[in-house]
Amino acid sequence: MQRFPKVAYLFRCDRLRNHENAKGNTVKEDAKLIKKCLEGKLRYQRALYDKYARKMYPICYRYAKNQEDAKDILQETFVLVFRKLSMFKGEGSLEGWIRKITVNCAIRHYEKSVRQLDKADIEVIPESGFQEEILSNISANEIMEIIGQLPDGYRIVFNMYAIEGYSHREIGEILEISESSSRSQLTRARNQLINLLKEAENYLTKC
Repeated sequence: MQRFPKVAYLFRCDRLRNHENAKGNTVKEDAKLIKKCLEGKLRYQRALYDKYARKMYPICYRYAKNQEDAKDILQETFVLVFRKLSMFKGEGSLEGWIRKITVNCAIRHYEKSVRQLDKADIEVIPESGFQEEILSNISANEIMEIIGQLPDGYRIVFNMYAIEGYSHREIGEILEISESSSRSQLTRARNQLINLLKEAENYLTKC
């Protein structure tokens, strides 16, 4: 199944740029931040929040249905980050660890909707045709807004598969649904997203 490579590319570009910019003293800086945060130094807790909140908010917004939910998810994320900071053992980057918590908080925020995914009818749904040229006149922010219009379950599965890169098996394990449910929800999400993208393109063409 197609992963919307250009959609994923738009979001992964920022991740790659952040990774390049994070080289050098970031590991040492993060180690110092963590140490001071665990000592209860509020100034360093604020510094850690300021450093990573701006990177995590776009992820929250992509999973959320609106800005208010995105802000709630971000708040839930950093409450958990500070609560579990002593558990970070330096295996991988601090940013990657916080990113994983962010995704988990977003999923938990829509837990009720996620629980309904396995109860949905599982059927073979044909995929709508898609020309990636549709994306040429639509910005990343506009695509985020369009993704936000998807129903909660569709949006979560789409984000996990098409942008985060999870497999259907992994999505099934994380969301506690079957692989077939994951595939079905992704196809529904993909078809609805294509229709929304086409509507957006038609609107922009008329403007």
